[in-house]
Amino acid sequence: GAIVVSHDRELLDTLDAIVELTSLGATRYGGNWSRYRERKAIELVAARHDLADAEKRLEEINRRAQEKVERQARRDRAGRAKKEKGDIPRLVLNARKELSENTSGGAARLAQRQRLQALEDTASARRRIEVLQPLSVVLPSTNLPASKAVLRIDDASVGFEPGQPVLRSLSFAITGPERVAVAGPNGSGKTTLLALITGQLTPWRGTVRLLTGFALLDQRVSLLDPSASIRDNFKRLNPQADENTCRAALARFMFRADAALQTASSLSGGQLLRAGLACVLGGATLPPLLILDEPTNHLDIDAIEAVEAGLRAYDGALLVVSHDETFLQAIEIPRRFELGGSGGA
Repeated sequence: GAIVVSHDRELLDTLDAIVELTSLGATRYGGNWSRYRERKAIELVAARHDLADAEKRLEEINRRAQEKVERQARRDRAGRAKKEKGDIPRLVLNARKELSENTSGGAARLAQRQRLQALEDTASARRRIEVLQPLSVVLPSTNLPASKAVLRIDDASVGFEPGQPVLRSLSFAITGPERVAVAGPNGSGKTTLLALITGQLTPWRGTVRLLTGFALLDQRVSLLDPSASIRDNFKRLNPQADENTCRAALARFMFRADAALQTASSLSGGQLLRAGLACVLGGATLPPLLILDEPTNHLDIDAIEAVEAGLRAYDGALLVVSHDETFLQAIEIPRRFELGGSGGA
C-alpha cells in the first residue's frame, strides 16, 4: 500500500482513492483523480440546488411573516374602531384579545424555528459551495497586436563565472501574443535565461531587447514586499485600483476580509504564490508579457486549475518555465524552446 501527497494530476490519475482535506473535514472518494473531479462537480450542483431551495424557503417565511403582521395590524385597527363605537362588550373584546395573543405567539414561535432552520441550511450550503467552487480568475485584455515585437535576443552569451557561459550564442524572439514554454533538464539555464531577459544579468556578448512591459512571477515571488500586507502589495503594484477593486481582486484569489491583511512574510509557500498571482493578474490592466517561473510548484490543484482558466483567457505574450506537462497542455502552449544541458538552444 501507499499514501501519496501530491499535486501531480497525472500521478493522481493512477491511484485508487482520493482523500480530500478541507475546512469541512476529511472526505474519501473512491476512484482516481478524474473520478474525484466528476464527483466534486456533482456535489457543487447539489450544493447550489440546496442553497437555492434554502433561500426560497427563507424568502417564503419572511413573506408570510410580513403578511401576518399586516393582517394583524388591519384587525387591530378594526377592533379599535369597534371598541370606540361600543359595538362589542368589553368581556368579548378581552377574550378575543387573549385568544389572538395566544394564537399569534404560537405561530410566531413556529415561524421563528422555520426561519432559523432556513438560515442554517443557507449558511451550510454556502460553506459547501465555498469549498467546492473552483477559484475564478477573469483577466482584462492586454490589446497586444499580433505583429508587435515583444522580445528579441541575438547571439547572446552569459554566465556567472568568467569563461564559463551558462548560455552560449543564444538567439530567440517572441512576436505578438505568442505562448512559449522554456524546456530543458535541470542546469540547462532556464532560470538564467529569465534573468537575462528581465535585465538581472547583462549579456557578455550579443543583445537582449525587451520591447514591451512585462511582469515576472518567480518561485520566490520576489515582486512582493515581505514586510507589507497582501492588500498593500496589491495597491503598490496596481496604484490605479481603489479599495473596492483591490478587495474584490484579492477575494477572487481567496484572500477575503482580514485574510488580505496578512503580511507576505507570514504566508505559506502556496499562499505566497497565490498572493503574487492576485497582485499580477488581479489589476485592471495587464502587462503585454507575462513571465512565469515554475508557477504551479506550491499551488493546490484547485488553484492551479483556476490559474489555467485565467491564462487561457490571457491574450498577451506568455513565457513559461514549468515541468508540469499537464499545466502546459492546459494553458495551450504551442511552442517549446529547448535548452540543452550545455546551455545551448
